[in-house]
Amino acid sequence: MKLLHAADLHIDSPLRGLSRYPGAPAEEFRGAVRRALENLVDLALHESVDAVLLAGDIYDGDWKDYRTGLFFGSQMQRLREAGIKVCMISGNHDAQSRITKELRLPDNVRSLTTARPETIEYPDLGLAVHGQGFAERDITDNLALGYPKARDGFLNVGLLHTALEGADDNHALYAPCRVDDLAAHGYDYWALGHIHTRRVVRAGDPWIVFPGNLQGRHARETGPKGATLVTADGPRVTAEHRDLDVVRWDHLHVDASGAGDVESALGLADQGMRGSVRAADGRPLALRISFTGPSDAHQALWRDIDRVENELRAAAGDLDDVWIEKVRVATTHPVRREDSSGDLTELVGDLRATASEIRADAAELEKLIRRLPGLRGIGAAVDGEGVRVDDEAWRTRVFDEAVDLLAAMVGGDAPGPGSGA
Repeated sequence: MKLLHAADLHIDSPLRGLSRYPGAPAEEFRGAVRRALENLVDLALHESVDAVLLAGDIYDGDWKDYRTGLFFGSQMQRLREAGIKVCMISGNHDAQSRITKELRLPDNVRSLTTARPETIEYPDLGLAVHGQGFAERDITDNLALGYPKARDGFLNVGLLHTALEGADDNHALYAPCRVDDLAAHGYDYWALGHIHTRRVVRAGDPWIVFPGNLQGRHARETGPKGATLVTADGPRVTAEHRDLDVVRWDHLHVDASGAGDVESALGLADQGMRGSVRAADGRPLALRISFTGPSDAHQALWRDIDRVENELRAAAGDLDDVWIEKVRVATTHPVRREDSSGDLTELVGDLRATASEIRADAAELEKLIRRLPGLRGIGAAVDGEGVRVDDEAWRTRVFDEAVDLLAAMVGGDAPGPGSGA
């Protein structure tokens, strides 16, 4: 028996961060999520799988119009024509409370109820799928505890949309559970969804797998994306990841500790870009570049950030299908024993000392961020990635970058945060 496990399709979810400068490939990337679903169906047909298991977040919230549902239905019809069954659950993004439109799906598609855990048996396959969808977005109960016991004589699969034991800090803690809760049911395979990074939680007895999402949508969803091909040969079950993404995101961290000037730092970035292009395996690449480390080029990088960004975008033009999504300078001043103690150094030292005090006081930092121009409220989405101003990590990073920029502008030579001083 062959099964194809996928999750977090987020059909018609926009790819973020690609319309910030002339020539950015917004149009080329816009249809990537749909094309990744087409790749999933192509793989199912090529492998002649018996069933496709979809572990939630098929959609990205309420549809703007019916075309979203029609597209999904057309792909399920392709599977129907090949005799491939589909079993799915709703996740937090496509909970009944969030989806106001509905279209009838082909009869090969079975959607598990949201009222309670249930089991769908496929006697012709010897397959039993147990699961429950989300009726509301904010499900914080341990749904797994109510799942039925394994059925004798069947390959038992649990279909669950969950954060498990807080498996990923970037995702809300929906339907949390423990690995032991899952293992206690006696299933052969747990097909999980919600976490967008592929993760094999347990490799057998039972398998517990997050396949990740089909297509990265912004710079925090980097690397290969796809689905998991599950093969059951008697009692032996194996699981293999298959790449299905159409475009690739990467975050290149350039260690500039050996760079003495901007030209040297750009040379290191150019080498890194070429490596990222090779790793994308022929796919169009959206690349974020961060310069890191204590570096003699720190001050010059901060002062010439516009030049740095445009130099890198020009260099990317010499490579095939690569676009620079964002450039960040996260370097620090190197620590030198021979640093002099003039008035300027003292000024920057005082600046950093005051900044450290503010940074250590979460309430004071939040108050400061609230007053920033352009941010209309603490719940506003910022940074082009759906990050919110009430995200503590985001506030801290932006504050540190602002302090580094100010220190570079006044020409200070004091070590920055994280430099070891």
